[in-house]
Amino acid sequence: MVRKTLTWSLTTMLGLSMALTGCSSSTDNASPTTAPKESAKATEAATAQPAKKVTIKMMHLWPTGNSATQNKIVNDIIKEYQAANPNVTIEQEVLENEQYKNKMKVLSTSNALPDVGFTWAAGYMDPYVKGDMFAPLDDLLQGDLKDKFVKGTTDAYAFGGKTYGLPVELNIVPVYYNKALFAKYNLAPPKTYDEFKNIVKTLSSNGVAPIALGNKDRWTGSLWYMYLADRIGGPETLKKAIDRTGSFNDPGLVRAASEISQLVDMNAFNKGFNGLGNDEGKAEFMNSKAAMYMMGTWELPNYTTNKDVPQAFKDQIGFFKFPTVDGGKGNMDSWVGGPGVGLFVANNSKVKEESKKFVSFFVSKWGEHAISEAGVIPATKVDTSKVKLPQMYIDLLNELNKASNITLFADVQMKPASAEVHLNMIQALFGKAVTPEAFAKNHEDALAKEAK
Repeated sequence: MVRKTLTWSLTTMLGLSMALTGCSSSTDNASPTTAPKESAKATEAATAQPAKKVTIKMMHLWPTGNSATQNKIVNDIIKEYQAANPNVTIEQEVLENEQYKNKMKVLSTSNALPDVGFTWAAGYMDPYVKGDMFAPLDDLLQGDLKDKFVKGTTDAYAFGGKTYGLPVELNIVPVYYNKALFAKYNLAPPKTYDEFKNIVKTLSSNGVAPIALGNKDRWTGSLWYMYLADRIGGPETLKKAIDRTGSFNDPGLVRAASEISQLVDMNAFNKGFNGLGNDEGKAEFMNSKAAMYMMGTWELPNYTTNKDVPQAFKDQIGFFKFPTVDGGKGNMDSWVGGPGVGLFVANNSKVKEESKKFVSFFVSKWGEHAISEAGVIPATKVDTSKVKLPQMYIDLLNELNKASNITLFADVQMKPASAEVHLNMIQALFGKAVTPEAFAKNHEDALAKEAK
């Protein structure tokens, strides 16, 4: 969880060259000016060997279709590394988010993970760490990457005092909105949840989908639930329910589920949202058919730097913080978010040390590329005064600087079995297939069972 003021400084480029030298000796009869040099050259020529060919298998989750900018950055970094290390070849496998998670599960059953891949933090990592599948990366944090990360961003990747993943992103979740659609119906960004519901009513009554959502992926709906849980119960209630110092039967968490049901009844979301993937739901917002879209700051490129998105559309997108709920314990400076995906190195990799060198290089270069090319907030420190950033990016960085709390995504906090129950219950709740009370009870039962 990140709640510190961000102080940024540009990461330095890592030097990864190798010098191959031989040793030589001279005899008493050797010329003091020429013989030692000739001897050294002869020895070097005799002993120097080509660097051993190394192939590193890498798996990531940024396809060209829906993550074009990130995909380009990955490829640029790989090209740069391979140019500096001609003996190394990086082989990529690229999958979208859910396919990636499923492939990780399949590969883990035979302990056949790629040499380098991406992982989510906390509960998602737990079985991989317990299964001894991820290599500790503390040597990198004490080496080339020492003091390079924003303070606290690696904490969610640490287990038992060892760090098993290195985050490349830091995300918070705003509500993006279409300023043109808001202006058409004389609407303004809400400060209170009652104002927000009035916006939903106004848009829906005028035939405009208030909120774009693709909840087939389930975690997308979880974002809405998490904010309501925070604003009603306060920043610690959901966290305590998950870590078992509290309960999912807490009135604030039950009421949050009830508010979701009410939003569904108000036709707050685009038609068919529970059967649409996130990309399909997002399309409603990108095509100006829906007025609002809640998503992490990884979406910033679409509203700032993505050349494939029309500038006219980018100019009409703004954001607001999730509003406060009357009588609730949360405040508007509390965010859902946290470090994004992080790199891991497979513990049983046959090229583990070379993979670590590549990961160290990748993390460092990602910070440089992401901020200047993608408008994505990196987990490494960056001096924002030295780069030109779009205003929305700067505004969100300023909001991050004054955040009172950042709550890590619920399914990431949970262990796999509980996370699956949570995601299934989210879809059931949005589909009106479960009551708020049953929603809470199913969570409580799953968490209690997994805690035994």
